[in-house]
Amino acid sequence: MVSIQDINPNKAIKQVSEGLEGSIETPEWTKFVKTGHGKRNRPEQKNWYVTRVASILRKIYINGPIGTSKLKKAYSHKKNRGHKPERTTIASGKIIRTALQQLEKAGLVKQVEKGVHKGRVVTPKGMSFLSKIGKK
Repeated sequence: MVSIQDINPNKAIKQVSEGLEGSIETPEWTKFVKTGHGKRNRPEQKNWYVTRVASILRKIYINGPIGTSKLKKAYSHKKNRGHKPERTTIASGKIIRTALQQLEKAGLVKQVEKGVHKGRVVTPKGMSFLSKIGKK
């Protein structure tokens, strides 16, 4: 059986975002925000938010219980500081928190404490959704 991990990540995220388009609402403020304070411009794709939500769902599936801070580091980027050396800046937390809340509302992820680790994991409904995409 092919899982979501075995598929090319770009194709998997694209298929997941197509599947999520009906259940995820894009907030109004996403037209105006950047994905982090180190970025110069906002994203150019029209459906970038749904793509980010799909990518977050895939990361939660692969990395087990994962929280907001780890996701902010995962989506970090380098800030161009002119002549000074580049530094890594973390991604916007508002985008990630809103995406996680919408995934919880859709029933695809839930909050869990697993030993010392606290974060979100994919629910059985989310597993079946991702396995259907893995079979395509």
